[in-house]
Amino acid sequence: MIHLKKTILVVVSIVFVGCSDDNPIGATAVQLEPRTVEDVTADFLSLAIQPGVNDFSLESLESGRFWNFRVIAPAEASENNRRPLVIALHGASGGSATAHQNTSCYVEPGLAALDAFIISPNAGEEQWYDGINQNQVAALTDLARMHWFVDTEKVLVTGYSNGGNASWLYADIFPQYFTASIAMASSYDPERADGSISTFSIPIYVIHSNSDELFPVSQTEIFVNKAISAGSVVEFVIVDGLSHYTPCEYVTHFQEAVNWVVTNVW
Repeated sequence: MIHLKKTILVVVSIVFVGCSDDNPIGATAVQLEPRTVEDVTADFLSLAIQPGVNDFSLESLESGRFWNFRVIAPAEASENNRRPLVIALHGASGGSATAHQNTSCYVEPGLAALDAFIISPNAGEEQWYDGINQNQVAALTDLARMHWFVDTEKVLVTGYSNGGNASWLYADIFPQYFTASIAMASSYDPERADGSISTFSIPIYVIHSNSDELFPVSQTEIFVNKAISAGSVVEFVIVDGLSHYTPCEYVTHFQEAVNWVVTNVW
């Protein structure tokens, strides 16, 4: 079993965010029912995490609403061997009960070199930008950072397609949690409603195919250039011939992105 850091005092400053005030999407905050931060923290600390793949369901701050997520845990994490943390966001939407379990295709091989803690949450029937999922991602990230043997200087958010869009979003609105972002097959406009352009305070590595059928590479390039013009650090890599619907074929490009993060950011 992976042992959590021993914590006597419950830290009540966990930011279980409903919806960021400067959310460019304009999602509506979710009003949660009375389960406490202490309740959620206690349940999180009771998870029996084994090295390798673990699937969990954790009751959120809203009674009766559960966060379903996969944890892939390293075998040798310790106080003297803190590991990176990766939040891996699945593509598509619409409530697939097993979407968070689709990690063998590109998530696991793409991140293998990191020997990291990987959390793959399920978005449920909502979008990644909806308040309930902002809560989930922020809470799970913060809990893992505080209570696992995580190197808090090495926290990555990544995803494919819809999850790639969310990798931009969370880098945009929750930079306090992450130190780098990798977005694959994504499309995210950093321009706000008032015409200003978001400046990302963490580096983003963007991988996109020139054959993407859903998100034209020309549009993603426009969005990337907007972010760069505002002073953001964005590494944009265009790959040849990959369909949007074959994420497994992104593995080698994902591995190159991870190496870029390790070499240039961490």
